[in-house]
Amino acid sequence: MTLLSLFPTRIYSAPLKKGGLERFNRDLIDECDGLRLADLAGQAWSAKNYPGGYTSYGSHDRLHCISSGFAVLEKAIDPHVKAYAKALGYDMRGRRLEMTDCWVNMMAGPVTHGLHLHPLSFISGTYYVQTPRGAAAIKFEDPRLDRLMAAPPKRDDLPPREKLHYSVKPRAGSLVLFESWLRHEVPPSFTRQERISISFNYAWRDQS
Repeated sequence: MTLLSLFPTRIYSAPLKKGGLERFNRDLIDECDGLRLADLAGQAWSAKNYPGGYTSYGSHDRLHCISSGFAVLEKAIDPHVKAYAKALGYDMRGRRLEMTDCWVNMMAGPVTHGLHLHPLSFISGTYYVQTPRGAAAIKFEDPRLDRLMAAPPKRDDLPPREKLHYSVKPRAGSLVLFESWLRHEVPPSFTRQERISISFNYAWRDQS
């Protein structure tokens, strides 16, 4: 019998850099707090679309272009995205990767981030700034799930590559990358301290 394993879904996870992350994250937390206080439009958008939490997605979604701290973060993320694109087998000769969007998410208690994907992007990801004990993981969904139709349930003892969902536990200072078409969500954490993350998208451009 021949049994092929085809069309893998690959998720990238790594520390952002080797050292200095504690100080770097403290500075980012201060910047996120200041942004939230000043961002009245974002507060209003979050109250309607992200109840109980704060996100700058609806107001400031290109933070790497307006903040030196987030520009430093972009510079640290760039080599990871390049390595991930290479591992995925994409031909990047004559092409460059570019961060197109970058925004803050601050959530605690029962705040959730519903199932979604990132349209019009190539690679997406999240950098974790603050992850209190019990902070919810990012949960990925098998992209074939809506096509399984008449399939019976999967066994509980299957390895991760065979399951219909997979969760990556957040750790402060860690980076998670995924292809933008992969649907994902964040369930409630029920933590008092906020789970702070920075999400972003990358696109590719022809080199001029």
